[in-house]
Amino acid sequence: MREMTRTEAIDIVGRYEAEQEIPEAMRSDVRMLGSMLGQVLRESGSAGLFEDVERLRGATIQAYTDESPEAFERAAAIAESFSVARADEVARAFTVYFHLVNLAEEHQRVRLLRERAGISDQDSAGDSIPAAFARLSSEIGEDEARRRLRDMRFHPVFTAHPTEARRRAVSESIRRLVTLLDTLENSSAGGAEHRRARRRMLEEIDTLWRTSPLRAEKPTPTDEVRAVMSVFDDTLYTTIPLVYRRLDDALQGDAAGSTPPVVAPFVRLGTWVGGDRDGNPFVTASVTKKAAGIAAEHVLLGLERSADRVGRGLTMSGETTPASPALLALWDRLAASDDDGATNAVKRAPGEHHKRVMMLLGRRIRATRLRDADLAYTDPQELLADLRTVQESLRLAGAARQAFGALQQLIWSVETFGFHLAELEVRQHSAVHRTVLAECEAGGERSELATEVLEVFRTIAQVQKRFGPRAAGRYIVSFTQSATDLQNVHALARHAVGPEGTPPVLDVIPLFETFADLQAAPGILAEIVEHPAFAARLEATGRRLEVMLGYSDSSKDVGPVAANLALYEAQAKIAAWAQAERIELTLFHGRGGALGRGGGPANSAILAQPPHSVDGRFKLTEQGEVIFARYGDPDIALRHIDQVAAAILLASAPSIEERNSRAAERYADIAATMDTASRERFFALVKAPGFAPWFATVTPMEEIGLLALGSRPARRGLSVESLEDLRAIPWVFAWTQARINLAGWFGLGTALEAVGDEALLREAYEQWPLLRTVIDNVAMSLAKADPRMARRYLALGDRDELAELVLDEMLLTRDWVIRIAGGDGLLANKPVLQRAVKMRSPYVDALSLLQLRALRALRSGDAGAETPPEWQRLLLLSVNGVAAGLQNTG
Repeated sequence: MREMTRTEAIDIVGRYEAEQEIPEAMRSDVRMLGSMLGQVLRESGSAGLFEDVERLRGATIQAYTDESPEAFERAAAIAESFSVARADEVARAFTVYFHLVNLAEEHQRVRLLRERAGISDQDSAGDSIPAAFARLSSEIGEDEARRRLRDMRFHPVFTAHPTEARRRAVSESIRRLVTLLDTLENSSAGGAEHRRARRRMLEEIDTLWRTSPLRAEKPTPTDEVRAVMSVFDDTLYTTIPLVYRRLDDALQGDAAGSTPPVVAPFVRLGTWVGGDRDGNPFVTASVTKKAAGIAAEHVLLGLERSADRVGRGLTMSGETTPASPALLALWDRLAASDDDGATNAVKRAPGEHHKRVMMLLGRRIRATRLRDADLAYTDPQELLADLRTVQESLRLAGAARQAFGALQQLIWSVETFGFHLAELEVRQHSAVHRTVLAECEAGGERSELATEVLEVFRTIAQVQKRFGPRAAGRYIVSFTQSATDLQNVHALARHAVGPEGTPPVLDVIPLFETFADLQAAPGILAEIVEHPAFAARLEATGRRLEVMLGYSDSSKDVGPVAANLALYEAQAKIAAWAQAERIELTLFHGRGGALGRGGGPANSAILAQPPHSVDGRFKLTEQGEVIFARYGDPDIALRHIDQVAAAILLASAPSIEERNSRAAERYADIAATMDTASRERFFALVKAPGFAPWFATVTPMEEIGLLALGSRPARRGLSVESLEDLRAIPWVFAWTQARINLAGWFGLGTALEAVGDEALLREAYEQWPLLRTVIDNVAMSLAKADPRMARRYLALGDRDELAELVLDEMLLTRDWVIRIAGGDGLLANKPVLQRAVKMRSPYVDALSLLQLRALRALRSGDAGAETPPEWQRLLLLSVNGVAAGLQNTG
């Protein structure tokens, strides 16, 4: 087989990139960043590295475009020809390239958002909150629509599930490159600023190349807390109030900013980071307390700076803007408790009463942060009362714009974040509760486990005392299988504080995860609401109840098709029960980033939910790479929140609820057929004798545990002889790495084949939102899979019948999805997504070939002249790179 020359490789790469339908501005960014990386590789890589990267790149592109066996073998031969040291460098080069392409794609999204905002009214977009409000008003009247808007809640919960493969150092380098790319775009070509930006970008890309992509050790839970805090500091603190401001502007028009807002804060942040101890022995009561303290430090510092900034703007004199009696009384109280602050305020703001008060409020916020008991606020409500006193004084004095401008945004921030930033949630496995409660009731000396579990309840009480009940109190019971599993939490809380103590305020939340648990959920809920402690809390909250649904384990349990149908049915039954019981239900969706764990566009999923299962409230987990993808950039975060909130508002529109209800009824027979057929197909695979060790052989499942992704172990202590306790993240991650993505689609082809009526299925795709969401997500999952690469991974095992089962189902599913969705290929109806996948796939192929080589060396025990650790490092580098290329891990 003739080897490809460098000139031929460059020509192939050039033609391929030219054929991609990429916006010209983005094409220019990709070309520039790729050129800079090439310069870095020539300057900083070993001799011939750049040429080898180009050879492999050209070969994988050729193999991707003509799909001939010869082209594929040529690319594989190049990968096989590298020494392990060279393969290491090549893998790192492709990984850096993916980071740069992802950066360029994100920059293009931001560019389009900014262009749209500049050219037209972005709020008129069909999936924006104002558009949703207008449609809802037309159906139910403006007054009722305003009430629903006022009561709406969007509650993203950040988790520390280990799905962010990038090191924090790498993420920070990329963020710096984003800023430099902005600077470059906004400076004059050839000017001094332009030249400086290019020089700094080269320096940053060189740093990125020289930075090891692999963590030396797993992050601690505290490291994970600080990583999430960076997103709050960089975007969320300013972006969330901006969402409210833009919405108020859209709804009030010219009156916005000079009259009281019609928008109530509807975003509430939650976090499991530092609180989720299910299977993570490193999350202790001490860690939970520290996590709450770190979050409070960040938000109080933000509020302090905001109060100072608002105060500096309130320079109106007492003559033009006289203080109200209430403001003067507030000043007297503040000055009496803070002599130094009052003296300084009088000196710096003579005659400026509102500014003086804001200066002292800023000092009280600072005292709260520093725990100065003499000046500190007792709770956020006390601060809000003071801020509203300032606001009302300004309004009475005729300074309405000052009252409802920047000051209003500070008020929104306090209402949204409190003093705690995000509501810290604790999660623990039901089996742990049963074990510890039995020990407590037996008496005697308590074990280390029991001591730690009970200390958690005392920690929750301490956090609530310092930051208020909202700061902590949601307690999630994973693998809830009976009402007793929920009663046990209240019993343990009582044991923790003793007969004379007062337990913390607890909202105990069941998490239904497996297929059987989802089916049993309505009965368990009906029983638990009769339990005295549970019933008392239900009445105290105005009959509000939260129920969590697990997407990950249900999918691993019965396959993605049956899991989606079971989740829909469970939601419908739970919502109907809640309606009958006059309970205000919030369903908490335990979604992951990958499609096999409930991932995909959140707004389309919301609009496909059963009637009354949303009702203006939507809560979901956001994890790993999803946190940074959705909330890492201010423009993208603003757009994401806008889209999700619009879907939440619209989901309860009569037309949407009627459409979903009618479709579920009309296509119930299709659902039943798909459920049975998909489960049978899934069980034929996963229940086959020896499936678990085969799965561990044909994917890098074992090696993923060596990648220092997060503090949490990859397993709940099992062997590869069983999948029962394998966490859903490595289950999904491993299939993704093998370019099979089985967790996202397996069984759908058989399910659709069992229905068989293509015309009926096309009709259902158009009219049944659940089926449309499932098929669109499967199309995305399959587009990122590769049958030729999958065959090579499956060949690592010695079970041809299982390999053929997987490949046959992949091709069957692919065929049916294309026939139903239309077009000549996957994602034909979603060209932007199709472009993104096509742009990356050949480069992912290069890393997959290197990963396969490393896997074969490690599996066979034949490392040749190189040592096993060198092959293991190459494998982990390729895992990291494939994750960056596919932008989905777990």
